[in-house]
Amino acid sequence: MSTLERHWYRLTPVSVLLLPLSLIFCALVQLRYALYRLGMMPITRLPVPVIVVGNITVGGTGKTPLVIWLANFLRQAGYRPGIVTRGYRGNSQTWPVAVTAKTPAEQVGDEAVLLARHGGCPVLVGPDRVAAARQHVEQGCNVIVSDDGLQHYRLRRDLEIAVIDSIRRFGNRLCLPAGPLREPVSRLRSVSLRVANGAPETDELGMMLVPTGFYSLTKPERRASIDQFRDGPVHAVAGIGNPERFFSSLRGMGLKVIPHPFPDHHGFRPRELEFGDDRPVIMTEKDAVKCQPFASARCWVLAVEARPDVALGEQVLKRLKEIIRGQEAA
Repeated sequence: MSTLERHWYRLTPVSVLLLPLSLIFCALVQLRYALYRLGMMPITRLPVPVIVVGNITVGGTGKTPLVIWLANFLRQAGYRPGIVTRGYRGNSQTWPVAVTAKTPAEQVGDEAVLLARHGGCPVLVGPDRVAAARQHVEQGCNVIVSDDGLQHYRLRRDLEIAVIDSIRRFGNRLCLPAGPLREPVSRLRSVSLRVANGAPETDELGMMLVPTGFYSLTKPERRASIDQFRDGPVHAVAGIGNPERFFSSLRGMGLKVIPHPFPDHHGFRPRELEFGDDRPVIMTEKDAVKCQPFASARCWVLAVEARPDVALGEQVLKRLKEIIRGQEAA
C-alpha cells in the first residue's frame, strides 16, 4: 500500500488537507456523468446488449474473477460473449489487440491475459472500448462484457454490475486524492446490481473468491496440495489492489506467510522473486502471467474462482431477455 493509500481508509490530517482537491475531483466526475446522461456528450449504442462490470473505488475488489465467471456463465447459457478491457499498462503500438493465453502481459496488461486464459471467449483490448466492442459484434458476439468500464460512459451500457470489497468498503468515503473513490458513493444508486466480495449488505448480492488449488508456474500441469507448504514459512508475493486479502487467504489455509506486497499491476523483475533461501514462493494468477518468463521451480500459483450468489446469474439472464426483447421491438 502506498503512502497516500494509507490515508484513504480513515480520516487523517493528510486526507483533510487533500479535501479541497477531492471536492474538485468529485464535482468534475459528477459533471461529466451528467453531461453523458443529458446527451451532451456522444454515446455509442451497439445492436447487442452491453454488460459493464466495474467499481467506484481504486484498488482490487475481485472484479476480474467475476468477469471470468460471467463470461463462462453466459457462454453456458447459449450466448456468444466477447470481453473488452482497456489493457492497463499495456505497451502495444496498435489497438485493439486480440488477446490469447500466450500474449505477453507487457503488451496488453496482466488482467487481459488472465481473461483470455480463463474467460472462454474472445478478448479485445484497447483504450477505445467502443472500437473493440464493435469488432466483437462484427465477429459474431451477441453480448459484450466490459471489464472495469463503469466510468467509460461513451459505450452505452444496458446492465451495470458494481463490485464492492466487503471489508474495505468505501474507505473514508472521499473521492481521489483524499480517498479511494473514483466516483461518489451515490453513483451506486444508478447501477443495476451490486455485488460484494465477501459478506453482502442490504441490496447487495454476495460473492466468494474460492481457492481451487496450487500449480507450478514453470510447469502448470504440475499440481500441489496445501500439505506440501505446511512444513515451514512460504514467501507470498502479491502485486494487486489489496495484497492483504491474498495473504489472509493463505493464512486461513493454515500456512505461515512471509508477505511481500507490491503495487497494483507491478512490473516484476527476476530479483524481486529471490529471497535468499529455498522456500516456496506463492503468488496470485494475476502476478503469475507477468512472472512466468523468468520464474524458478520454487514459484507456485494459487488459483481462485469467483462464486457469486445464484441470484446474480438469474438476474443477469432475466434482464438480458428484457433487453433483447426491447432491442427487437425497436
